[in-house]
Amino acid sequence: MKKTTFYSIHEKLGAKIVEFAGYKMPIQYSSIIAEHKVVRTTVGVFDVSHMGEVFVRGEKALDFVNSVTVNDASILTDGRVQYSAMCYEDGGIVDDLLVYRVSEKEFMLVVNASNLAKDFEWMKKNNSFGVELVNESDEYSLLAVQGPNSKATIQKICNKLLDLEYYHFFKATVAGVDMILSRTGYTGELGYELYFKGDEAAAEKVWNAVFEAGKDLGIQPVGLGARDSLRLEMGFCLYGNDIDQTTNPIEAGLGWITKLKKPSFIGKDVLVKTKEEGQKRKLVALISEERTFPRHGYDLTVDGKKVGHITSGTVSPTLDKAIALGYVDAEFAKEGNKINFFIRGKEVAAQITKLPFVKK
Repeated sequence: MKKTTFYSIHEKLGAKIVEFAGYKMPIQYSSIIAEHKVVRTTVGVFDVSHMGEVFVRGEKALDFVNSVTVNDASILTDGRVQYSAMCYEDGGIVDDLLVYRVSEKEFMLVVNASNLAKDFEWMKKNNSFGVELVNESDEYSLLAVQGPNSKATIQKICNKLLDLEYYHFFKATVAGVDMILSRTGYTGELGYELYFKGDEAAAEKVWNAVFEAGKDLGIQPVGLGARDSLRLEMGFCLYGNDIDQTTNPIEAGLGWITKLKKPSFIGKDVLVKTKEEGQKRKLVALISEERTFPRHGYDLTVDGKKVGHITSGTVSPTLDKAIALGYVDAEFAKEGNKINFFIRGKEVAAQITKLPFVKK
């Protein structure tokens, strides 16, 4: 198991540590619900250094990125970020990712930790453009500072004015450490992500400075447990649950990032056909007034008949209601339809609703 540069800090804080994507990571420090509410109301800090950073460099960097991702990277300008996905030839999803345009000849691709090795091999396999692909994941530490008070916190220790628009980034110095600072996150709140290189001493310096800056703003460390419930309240997909190589972006509700009119990209032909013929199933959002806990893998039913399955589920700490994402047969996928959670042999009433569950 790998350890991030913040691991000793997590230990000192008494975090509950779990194995995740090949790393020892903090799942929680106090309680998942309390940490979730901190991010919704004040400011929380996540160690997400396990994420992967792959740099694409060369004359045809843009051509490569546009070939392996479904979104249109040609619309990006320097300092902009784009949510995208990579697909196999059959339309199945390799991974979802963030695309950072550093310059016309350099991009940073931020991929899921559990998929890093697979993603990197897939990129190399499909590099017919002569670009340089460099996996710098082990060199980078990454903190996500998220919540209404995140800007006020980081502004105290950043050498630039935080006038970033959503999904933009710049190079800055925070607490005396050079880094890439982006206005991105996985929580639905105002937030920033801090990418920087250095050893444990550098990591501790940044961590301590962030917490000192947020001391009067209610700052707290937050684990991966709350990160999952926060993203689910916003309806953000999780690879391995809601999307994987057996799902395609169209049925997963990611048609908005899938630019079928751009020149050829891997998986395009199948995705065009899927769009034209209509998908057989759709990823939908479900909410229930019942006191129940929907879990990944549970069946979804109508009149006792299985019509789909849950991919992600929890009791929303913000709404105090059961919420879930799941795939259902297309004929049942209309907003407002009644769909049941099938839990321990019993049908529990739920309804298809519009995302996000928590309106921001």
